[in-house]
Amino acid sequence: MSNIEKEARKKIRRAAINKNWTLFKQSRLGIVGLGIVLFFAFLAVLQPILFLTGVWNEGVYDPVVGYEPERFELLVVECPQQYPTEKYQEPNDCPARGEVNKVLVFDPSVSVGDYYETSLQPAPPSSKHILGTDSLGRDIFSQLMEGSQVAFLLGLLSATVGVALSTILGSIAAFFGGRVDAYLMRQSDLVLMLPFLPLLFIISAFVELKVWHLAVVLGILGGLGGSVITIKSAALQVKVKPFVDSARITGGSRMRILFSHILPNVAPLALLFMVFSVTGAIASESVLSFLGLLNIDMSWGLMIYLSQTDGYIFSGLKYWWLILPAGLSVTFLAGGFYLVGRGLDEVFNPRLRDR
Repeated sequence: MSNIEKEARKKIRRAAINKNWTLFKQSRLGIVGLGIVLFFAFLAVLQPILFLTGVWNEGVYDPVVGYEPERFELLVVECPQQYPTEKYQEPNDCPARGEVNKVLVFDPSVSVGDYYETSLQPAPPSSKHILGTDSLGRDIFSQLMEGSQVAFLLGLLSATVGVALSTILGSIAAFFGGRVDAYLMRQSDLVLMLPFLPLLFIISAFVELKVWHLAVVLGILGGLGGSVITIKSAALQVKVKPFVDSARITGGSRMRILFSHILPNVAPLALLFMVFSVTGAIASESVLSFLGLLNIDMSWGLMIYLSQTDGYIFSGLKYWWLILPAGLSVTFLAGGFYLVGRGLDEVFNPRLRDR
């Protein structure tokens, strides 16, 4: 291939990318979703930068072993309750916020009216910990960043494996047909019949699942499922195009036609499936982490699980920083990828583009 042909192909690819980006920008939902995804991507890369530059001390802000208790001075009061069960209650109760019941102070030298210095965990948001700390004194914001890294690693890896597998299998089924097509379609039907989450529960019971293990499992299950049928339908439409017949007449081999003509033309649809499948991977990880079935140091699902085991999840908004940040992160990132998929759908679907 001459340099002139290479330059011409580069210009064509550049023009196609610019055209698709222009179409994508016209989708408000897609732009909103892209903004959400970029925000969490920024969080994912911010934590290592803060540690490497020394802005954050790993002994304090490490999401797993970091610890620095917040010290507070509390006024010692005597409450009328015979059996006080909480150290900090509502402002109208006794003790009020900023106070501690004398019965709960295990220091005989402290009297009613004195100020007693103690650590408060979980600590509410402050200038040092903008999203507070959990019951072990670990920074919630740092955990949120760690969860972003896990979500992107899991989502993108599982989506890549699943889409690559389904694209190849769907194109092979459409191109070769016959027994190959029949076998691959029955295989997809079988995978579609399997209950997804119960199957993951069974796998996690026999195998110690880590993040990349879960990504591969989700990718294989997704790549053998219904997306193969959809990719096959798109490949069948490409198979009957005139340029494929021309390639066959001019002596192109089956493999060359498959990889040079069929696969590149179903790639946009595969990219769309890839974006949508990320949301399912993020949700699956959150469920498994919440149930304690995933061997992982920190994730959004694990943050919610720890809040539940410590008894804070049913406390309403009293300890909101333990529940809302992780729950909203799962919701917004999954929703962001879904909105990006909606925007890409308008790019690759001519019927939506013409509306």
